[in-house]
Amino acid sequence: DVQLQASGGGSVQAGGSLRLSCAAFGVNLDDYTIGWFRRAPGKEREGVSCISSSDGSTYYADSVKGRFTISSDNAKSTVYLQMSSLKPEDTAVYYCSAEYGLGCSKNYGAAYWGKGTLVTVSS
Repeated sequence: DVQLQASGGGSVQAGGSLRLSCAAFGVNLDDYTIGWFRRAPGKEREGVSCISSSDGSTYYADSVKGRFTISSDNAKSTVYLQMSSLKPEDTAVYYCSAEYGLGCSKNYGAAYWGKGTLVTVSS
């Protein structure tokens, strides 16, 4: 079974950094696109970033571009989201996702979901 486990959330002051991890079980990262979504209080889910490690394609939402970096460690079957220069508007529950196939774009899919990890950024 495909299982995704997100971790690394917490509370941080504006301008700080956090690194989220998505441990993927039952998948070969060479065959899947792994993504991050977030849902802020009172807001709809937003696609944040994705990566297809085999072809190196990545995507970042405009709201996080230049501040977040996604990376993949295939040996550990883990995808990371390094979040820097965090803003209060980044406060959300972050979910990692997976979809079979390669290539990241704005409309990347998410067939599988993990439980979210909460990120809280204070002013």
